[in-house]
Amino acid sequence: MARFGLLALLCTLAVLSAALLAAELKSKSCSEVRRLYVSKGFNKNDAPMHEINGDHLKICPQGYTCCSQEMEEKYSLQSKDEFKSVVTEQCNHLQAVFASRYKKFDEFFKELLENAEKSLNDMFVKTYGHLYMQNSELFKDLFKELKRYYVVGNVNLEEMLNDFWARLLERMFRLVNSQYHFTDEYLECVSKYTEQLKPFGDVPRKLKLQITRAFVAARTFAQGLAVARDVVSKVSVVTPTAQCTHALLKMTYCSHCQGLVTVKPCYNYCSNIMRGCLAHQGDLDSEWNNFIDAMLMVAERLEGPFNIESVMDPIDVKISDAIMNMQDNSVQVSQKVFQGCGPPKPLPAGRISRSISESAFSARFRPYHPEERPTTAAGTSLDQLVTDVKEKLKQAKKFWSSLPSNVCNDERMAAGNGNEDDCWNGKGKSRYLFAVTGNGLANQISNPEVQVDTSKPDTLILRQIMALRVMTNKMKNAYNGNDVDFFDISDESSGEGSGSGCEYQQCPSEFESNTTDHSGRNANDKANHAGARVEAQPYLLTVFCILFLVMQREWR
Repeated sequence: MARFGLLALLCTLAVLSAALLAAELKSKSCSEVRRLYVSKGFNKNDAPMHEINGDHLKICPQGYTCCSQEMEEKYSLQSKDEFKSVVTEQCNHLQAVFASRYKKFDEFFKELLENAEKSLNDMFVKTYGHLYMQNSELFKDLFKELKRYYVVGNVNLEEMLNDFWARLLERMFRLVNSQYHFTDEYLECVSKYTEQLKPFGDVPRKLKLQITRAFVAARTFAQGLAVARDVVSKVSVVTPTAQCTHALLKMTYCSHCQGLVTVKPCYNYCSNIMRGCLAHQGDLDSEWNNFIDAMLMVAERLEGPFNIESVMDPIDVKISDAIMNMQDNSVQVSQKVFQGCGPPKPLPAGRISRSISESAFSARFRPYHPEERPTTAAGTSLDQLVTDVKEKLKQAKKFWSSLPSNVCNDERMAAGNGNEDDCWNGKGKSRYLFAVTGNGLANQISNPEVQVDTSKPDTLILRQIMALRVMTNKMKNAYNGNDVDFFDISDESSGEGSGSGCEYQQCPSEFESNTTDHSGRNANDKANHAGARVEAQPYLLTVFCILFLVMQREWR
């Protein structure tokens, strides 16, 4: 009997040993999980050598698991950082595109102005010498104001150009009539005849239209590139919500807890999570696409009638044409001015001869030779720049609605579209059965993976939507040739074109612009409002006097 009892005991121990050995063999499945965990820089003491009870897990499936509580917490932070990194990579590429193109455009426009100013200075020095040098500040001021408009804005181009021609007329009128003395009052009278006499011919009118439209389009387009760069930069910094973070952990690392370290998330599973985590970014898409379309329309203007390069390159020749017109018509212009403003006072005899010798205004400009033009600005041309940017703009369209898919296309984030059966679906290695939800905040109400509060739009995203909307409106005004701050500044601006395609016909307009001031009132409203204030002043004065007399009587 003792032998049978001992035999039974030995059998029992053998069975238990076999069971323990099997359990030990099974526990080895956590070694690969532990190795990958440590390879990410985490503490190996966090990772168990064998499966443990998973009741401590908050997000990943419970049951036997290879993840401790510390592992789940660190995996949660890791999955969030990896998500932010992939989104930033996607956005950084687009931001770099806009940043580099803005820099190139900015360099081009500034160098173009520098070249035009240098060319005019060289040409006028050779032609007029000391006489030009005495009046060079007039032309320096012109380019200074053009640069200020491009860099800062807040310059009424039409008023600035009108002032330039008025000042040039004063200088030239003195030179061609150097035997007379002109007071400031007399020269002010001369300027009143500018529009009527057109001493410079039609050059000022044409150049005003060309410069205004070209500069407005160029500056607005450069601003648009900068706005696009800044919007992408701000939106690329994502801050996942708690619900998004839980979904990212479940998608990225909960499979490791079950020992499925080589199984990647299903593509559609990833797509739903990305649409939930990037719901607010998806709401940018509509306004972003409108902005891109407006940019493309202005780009067409820069290639055609509003080409700033074709305006600024020959500006010295155009101004010289105007001066020669004044020279040719100086006698007729002077006679009509003398009739309207009265005969001027002659200078004393000694001063007349000295004045004539000092002015010596007889030089003529040499013919214009295209091969003598300055080299192209910034090592490129406007056409090349615009062609390149147009291609990039087309590629950038629908960027925000494509962002979730682009993130999931990253092999670090999900399995390929064709691997639908052998992928992680959030619970195990199997096909993902849910449909992919739409983009944007409103569509996330039916998202099966991420709980999104659809009642609270993101304030940062709303600000970027507003920035895009404002810039799109500026683009529409620029497309129609209207200045952003000073649009509809003359009757000519709505019906005359530049010299590059619609000089004598109205440029086609695909955008409608509302020519009201910033407060929303039109010109008539403002005039009526001003008139009402003027009419109210006498009544207010009367009331004030009566109140004063009453108060004076009370004081007594």
